[in-house]
Amino acid sequence: MKSILLIGLGRFGKHIALHLNQLGHQVMAVDHAEERVNDVLPFVTNAQIGDSTNTDFLASLGIRNYDVCIVAIGNDFQSSLETSSLLKELGAKLVVSRAARDVQAKFLLRNGADEVVYPEKQLAKWTAIRYSADHILDYIELDNEHAIFEIPVPKDWAGQTIGQIDIRKKYGINIMGIKKDGKLELAVSPDMMLEAQNTMLVLGRSKDIQKCFRI
Repeated sequence: MKSILLIGLGRFGKHIALHLNQLGHQVMAVDHAEERVNDVLPFVTNAQIGDSTNTDFLASLGIRNYDVCIVAIGNDFQSSLETSSLLKELGAKLVVSRAARDVQAKFLLRNGADEVVYPEKQLAKWTAIRYSADHILDYIELDNEHAIFEIPVPKDWAGQTIGQIDIRKKYGINIMGIKKDGKLELAVSPDMMLEAQNTMLVLGRSKDIQKCFRI
């Protein structure tokens, strides 16, 4: 369990609060709008109404006590930038800030942010890849070259074992898990039989996966 400071409770910030609550983390939520703060009260440990660009207000939160500080402000980049900078000045261990464009990311990384997330950009890429091919069920990008795809077991693979397919040797791709009836099995082995109704989690270079499965 981690102690997390979440600043900015718009749609993106509210969803973060919901998921952090489900994961069992302690969350201090902050926004300047009372309505937004009230909306997340059932899902967070504590919440305060305040201006995150105010040094005294931020200092009163005890910034050094949080494992992660997330700046989810989306509609006011100046406030996001100032908040990120102040958090680092006040001793934040890890500052993760939201950006909409590359130029924003550059300013944030130069002025306090340790890492930057692009929710719209990342979701747009996921959507394009997920729905541009009929047999991609999910997609997680690991870096510019590598990704994890969830795909159905190809018809001509059904009835064979993972060892018989041997896609690691042929394509440099690893089968990380098998999902059957909605349940994920991660303890895969070479003698595990593939079935037509199953899906697979495969890890490798994106271009190798696309070539192997004709994506």
